[in-house]
Amino acid sequence: MSKPTDKPRPFERAPHLEPPLRLPRLAASGLVEVDPGWGVIQQFVLASGLETIGELEVIAAIEAGEPLVDTRLAEYVAAGTLPTARAIGWEDAAALSGEFDPARPTIVFCNGPQCQATPRAVEALLGAGLVATALRYYRGGIHDWVTLGLPLAPLEIAPSQSGTISADCGRSPNAFSSSVAVGDDRGPDRPAR
Repeated sequence: MSKPTDKPRPFERAPHLEPPLRLPRLAASGLVEVDPGWGVIQQFVLASGLETIGELEVIAAIEAGEPLVDTRLAEYVAAGTLPTARAIGWEDAAALSGEFDPARPTIVFCNGPQCQATPRAVEALLGAGLVATALRYYRGGIHDWVTLGLPLAPLEIAPSQSGTISADCGRSPNAFSSSVAVGDDRGPDRPAR
């Protein structure tokens, strides 16, 4: 007789690829390829007072010129990031906590719901004394952004005074607004119906 622990788990994730595909990839067919099994699914709420947001809020923030920080490691940021984002890797977040303005909440993001970079960065920033309301968490990250057909932008990396990666995306907020309209399900580079 089987024990209750012998039952298959109804929420077991698909196995990840070897090596893991941590960034979504646009296939020649126009479909997006993702690795459904890599990483560890992260909490929706990272801290009390820290707002979790979606794509429409990120688009509005980009158009308004609000700050965005990509918390991924340099090897992933090199493939592109959200328009107007700045790169501060999660490992450097605490040391650069003074660059976050509590009066102007910064959107932080990483590879997506299964990536640990932003949760680690948030933990480090809060531990360094930054208040939770100074941050907004885009949990969907690069994974959801790309799978929704939204554009990535190259990052112009310039070494900071401390030698860590601290860079700004080379696109202005207005460059993004011309590439996709909020509520337009055709997405960028899609023909009108």
